[in-house]
Amino acid sequence: MKLKSDLSLHHELVSDLFPKLSAKETWETYKLPDEQVAHFNEFGYLHNVKLLEENQVDHLKQELDEIMDPDHPRHHLFYEFHTNESEDPNSVLFHSLGHWRITRAFHDILWNPRFVVAASQLLGNKAVRFWHDQLFCKPAHHGGVVAWHQDYSYWTRTSPMQHLTCWVGLDDANTDNGCLHYIPKSHHWGLLDKPNLAGDMEKLNDYLTDDQKETFKDKVAIEMPKGYGSFHHPLLVHGSYENRSERSRKAFVLNVFADGTLSDSDEILLKGVPTIKKGGKMEGQYFPLLFDPKDIQN
Repeated sequence: MKLKSDLSLHHELVSDLFPKLSAKETWETYKLPDEQVAHFNEFGYLHNVKLLEENQVDHLKQELDEIMDPDHPRHHLFYEFHTNESEDPNSVLFHSLGHWRITRAFHDILWNPRFVVAASQLLGNKAVRFWHDQLFCKPAHHGGVVAWHQDYSYWTRTSPMQHLTCWVGLDDANTDNGCLHYIPKSHHWGLLDKPNLAGDMEKLNDYLTDDQKETFKDKVAIEMPKGYGSFHHPLLVHGSYENRSERSRKAFVLNVFADGTLSDSDEILLKGVPTIKKGGKMEGQYFPLLFDPKDIQN
């Protein structure tokens, strides 16, 4: 296949890193058990879902090393690129959006069969469209925090709220190197104000009731081996602490929404992406359809 320089023009697998399966084969092979879907609905998250084999992790890490270089020849395709979003050299958080447009493996993880079928189920068996990707990398010894937040507080430019986030580790993640933490059932709190993502870890406390603050005692550390993923609701409160260990903590995030989501703003949705007028459907080159359960019958 002859590829365009901008891989967002290709809405299918462009490498052999993942198997090319029909919708029916994907569903039958990777469908989540009912109890896992029930756990997600009750607690707002589901973790320890295997999404990648070791060779796939290795390939993605190789590409990650390449695209973290600000001089990469396709650097202009990023929506955002922060070598350190915190701006504190003693608290480094690499964060970027848009790498699916740049390298084959990071493009193809959008169509990873293990991912798309789980995403459809957790969205209520709806068709899944891509929203945007993210990279979060914390170096050893001085990796920064990701403050407690809700994802949808940054996404109110789209509606209705029918979104889903998937976090996948490219390194083993635990409390030592800054793994993800969740506040179970906090997706029932409603929408809160948003803090600075790489700022004060506890800033969200300014927007919480006393009962909600008390709930933080029940936070859950999402420790997982590399290649495993965690899905969470767009209103679930989550964050990750600093990395002071001798190991890096590299991860990518896939953000999706159910087909039929609309733009709720006349402003730019993502840097470099043409505006979709308020009320217009989120679709086209930058918001491709990843999986439709209606295709299972075909």
